[in-house]
Amino acid sequence: MCGIVGMVFKNPFSARDALTSLKRLEYRGYDSFGIADSNGRIQKFVGEIDETKAGDRLVNTTITHTRWATHGNVTEANAHPHTDCTGSIAIVHNGIISNFSEIREEMKAEGHRFASETDSELIAHFFEGKNIADSIPPFFAKFKGEYAVLLIKKGEDAIYAFKRGSPLVLGIAQDGYVLASDIYAFSDRTGNAVFFNEDEFAVVGKNGYEFYKVNGKLEPSEKQVTAFKWMAEETKKDYEHYMMKEIKEIPEASRRLLDSLEAEQRESVESIVSLVRNAKRIVFVASGSSYHASLLGIQFLRRAGVEAHAIVASEFKNFTLIDENTLVVAVSQSGETMDVIEALHGIKARGVKIASLVNVPYSTVQRMSHSHINICAGQEVAVAATKTFVNQVLAMAYIASLLGYAMDMRSVTGVFNSVFAQEARIKDVAKTLATARDIYVLGRGFSYPVAREIALKLKEITYIHAEGMMAGELKHGTLSLIEQGTPVICLAPKGDNDIMSTAHEVAGRGANVIMFSDEARGGIKIDSTGKVSFSVMAAMAGQLLTYYIAREKGLPIDKPRNLAKSVTVK
Repeated sequence: MCGIVGMVFKNPFSARDALTSLKRLEYRGYDSFGIADSNGRIQKFVGEIDETKAGDRLVNTTITHTRWATHGNVTEANAHPHTDCTGSIAIVHNGIISNFSEIREEMKAEGHRFASETDSELIAHFFEGKNIADSIPPFFAKFKGEYAVLLIKKGEDAIYAFKRGSPLVLGIAQDGYVLASDIYAFSDRTGNAVFFNEDEFAVVGKNGYEFYKVNGKLEPSEKQVTAFKWMAEETKKDYEHYMMKEIKEIPEASRRLLDSLEAEQRESVESIVSLVRNAKRIVFVASGSSYHASLLGIQFLRRAGVEAHAIVASEFKNFTLIDENTLVVAVSQSGETMDVIEALHGIKARGVKIASLVNVPYSTVQRMSHSHINICAGQEVAVAATKTFVNQVLAMAYIASLLGYAMDMRSVTGVFNSVFAQEARIKDVAKTLATARDIYVLGRGFSYPVAREIALKLKEITYIHAEGMMAGELKHGTLSLIEQGTPVICLAPKGDNDIMSTAHEVAGRGANVIMFSDEARGGIKIDSTGKVSFSVMAAMAGQLLTYYIAREKGLPIDKPRNLAKSVTVK
C-alpha cells in the first residue's frame, strides 16, 4: 500500500519535483516519506509529504517513497529509502516479504547490520557488492511475497526496477523516465506508459530502458508503449476536504458514467452482457466498499433472472467453487487491490472468464480481464470511497437493466440534489452522534448492503464502532446491546413496513432512532424513484453524515489513521 516513484532524466531536475510527483501517490500511505539520489544523499521524515524538505538541490536520478507501515513502527529509521551496509545501494519497496524473518536471520549470521525493523531493508543488503542484473534471478528465487522495488547505486544514473505482485509502471516523458506505483504519479507529465508484467526486471537510464522476463534467468522482453488518458482533479478547490469535494462530484461523475456506457464504452458493455448471458452463474469478487457495491449488484442481477453471488476477495478461494461456466466479476476502485488480484490468479487458465469494473485505466485487474468497464469516477483522493462507490452501483444496475431488470437509470441521477438539500439537517444529526460509542445501521433487502457501507464509513472516518446488519437479525442477539440512547440508523425505503416495525422495537428499548426514509419522521428525508435510487441516495446521506461527525470531532477526514486508499498487500 506504499507509493514509490523513481525519476531519471537527461537534464538535472529539482529533488523537490520528485517529492511533488510522490505527493500525487500519498493516498497510498502517509506515515512517513523519503528520498535518495544517485549522489548518495538520503533524507527520511515521519509524517505527511512536505516537498520543501528536499531543498533546492538538483539531481539526475532519484527514488522516493511514501509509507503505509507493515513491518516496523512509524519511525524515521523505518522510513524508506533503505541502504546496504556500505551505503552504496538504496532501495524503495512496495509490498511485503513473507519470509522476512528467515532471511533476516541468515543475513545477520553473514554479518549484515540492520538499521531498521523493516522487511524492505533486506532487499538492499541482498544486492550488496553484487552485479544487480546477475543477482535478479537469485533474488526472485529467494524472496517470497509481493514486491515492487526501485534500486539505485551511488554514482550511477540508472534505476533498476523489478516487480512481483505489487504494481509498477514506467512513464515515458519528453526528456526522461518516471517509474511509479501507478500512472497518477506522472499523468501530469506524459500520457505514455509501459506496464510491468509479473516477474519482470528493467534497467532504466536517461537515454533508454531495457526489460527482461525473470524465469530462472533473464530473458529480453519486448514491451509496448500504451497511450493513456486519465482525468484527475488535483486540488480541493474551495472545499476544506477532498472527501466533501468528491461527494459533491457524484452527480457529475454519475452522468459521465452513464453517457460513457451508452457511447464510447458501449462495446465493452455489450461484451459483458454477453458474458453474463453465456454463464451459468456470476461471482463478484471485491473488498471493502466495492464488496458492498457487489452485494447490491447481485440483487440487481437476481431480479433480472441471473444467478449471482458476491465473495469477499480475501476469502474467495475458501468460499466458492468456480468452473468454465462461471463468470467472475472483479470490482476494484484502484484495480490493484491485492486480495482481488490473488483471487484472480490461476482461474483464467482454468477457462473461467473474468470481467471487471475499475476506476483506474490499465490497472492490473483490468489487464487480467476479458472485458472491463471503467466506472469513470475520476481521481478520488480521500481514503473513503464516495463517488467510486456510487458509480460502481450504477454500473451494475445498468448491466442488470440490459438483462431485464426494469428500471430507469436516468431517474436515479435526477434526485441527487435532494440529498444535498438535507445537508443542514444532516449536520444537526451529526452533532448528536459525535460522542457516540456505538452506532447500529439496519437495512433489509436493497438497503442491507447500504447499511454495511454506512457502518464502514463510520468506522473508517469517525473512529466510532459501527455495525451494519440485516434488520431481521437484530432480535437474534444484537438486540441485547440496545440500551437508553444507543444510536440506531434505520434505512426505510417507501413501503417497507418490516423495517418500520424494527424501528419501533428498538425505540421501545430506549434507542435513539434516526430514520433514513421518504418522510422526515425526525430523521433524514430520502427522496427516491425506486429501490436503486433509495440505495444510492441513502449511501450519499450516510457519506455526508460520516463527514460531518468526523468534522465535529476534528479528525483527519481525508487521511484516517492506519488506512490507505489502495490496498496492494495481502
